[in-house]
Amino acid sequence: MNARTGDPQIEILEAVDLRFGQVGIANVRVRNADPGALQQSLQLRVQEAPALFARAPVVIDLSFLSPQPTAHVALGLLDAVRATGMLPVGLAYGDTATDELSRRLGLPVIARFRAAFERAEGAKATSEATPAAPASNAPPPVSQPAATTLQQLQPVRTGQQVYAQGSDLVVVGAVANGAEVLADGNIHIYGALRGRAFAGALGDTATRIFCSEFRAEIVSIAGHYRVFEDLPQEFAGRAVQIHLDQGTLQILPL
Repeated sequence: MNARTGDPQIEILEAVDLRFGQVGIANVRVRNADPGALQQSLQLRVQEAPALFARAPVVIDLSFLSPQPTAHVALGLLDAVRATGMLPVGLAYGDTATDELSRRLGLPVIARFRAAFERAEGAKATSEATPAAPASNAPPPVSQPAATTLQQLQPVRTGQQVYAQGSDLVVVGAVANGAEVLADGNIHIYGALRGRAFAGALGDTATRIFCSEFRAEIVSIAGHYRVFEDLPQEFAGRAVQIHLDQGTLQILPL
């Protein structure tokens, strides 16, 4: 019995802390149901940056496969991912069939990807269910603009992650090696970018990354990434902007 409280139930509750936080996890979008092809394709990416992908947690997105694979086929795909050193931790939410498959595999659907899917489905359902409004000469209502920027006023330290959900991210200071900054919008870094930066986290291809001193480990726009084992000399230490052009990351000096 807990001498301080004298309550055995409190003693049980104090045995663990449960916390929720934002976790950045790579999304493996499977486009071929052949485990061999999947493993080979992933292995090529792992070879670009072995330290980055070793034991990296990943979410498996099966929504690009039609029909959805059976549990047996999905297990083969999961084994192919594990064979490259990555660790599948859940499925990206797609529909009720995906939810059922996740239960059979003993994996969760990851909240961040599920929330994105449900927002898109909800917007579609609302659009289809709402009748067209009659024509009117009245001026449209004026709405207050939503907050579009998250400000990080301190440097982002090694092992730390900052995520700007539904907005741009402004970092006043450096992003250290091993740190991550993510945003659904653009990323502005007024300092050295030595860690990882992921803009357009929910797929916005028009987003950009801006930094005052470019020394990144990895940068990504809408899932299109580039890993830097050795920085190109023309960009190392310089102020740059990064954007997506026809599916290819482009780095330009500022």
